[in-house]
Amino acid sequence: MAVDLIGGSAAAATEALDLQSSALGQEEFLRILLAQLRFQDPLKPLDNQQFLAQIAQFSALAQTSQLNDRVDTLLSIQAATQSIGLIGRTVEVSSESGAGGVGQVASLRFVDGQADITVRTASGELLTGIRLSQISVVR
Repeated sequence: MAVDLIGGSAAAATEALDLQSSALGQEEFLRILLAQLRFQDPLKPLDNQQFLAQIAQFSALAQTSQLNDRVDTLLSIQAATQSIGLIGRTVEVSSESGAGGVGQVASLRFVDGQADITVRTASGELLTGIRLSQISVVR
């Protein structure tokens, strides 16, 4: 799950997703282990120490996967808390086109777990669909 941070960059988030997708997952590890057991030489069975080492690696992989899930949940909660704290605060918004603005956070809603912020500028204009990563300064 990608989580936006205030002033965060999309490149860093994309890089993190690329690293996650390139890692060896539980299913792949289990397939390799089963293939190894299926095609082993019956006259030379797998050494007990090697087998236990592989089981320990599988256990460590499962625990790491659970830890990653918990960290993702924690990051989502932190982003929600951070965005709720912006209500009523004055922020500077930047956009990819360079046009942005300064205004007060008027409302907040969550869409697919991501904060969707509405900012009211001094002229009364509403900037909608603002993500945390588009907020560059909080006053």
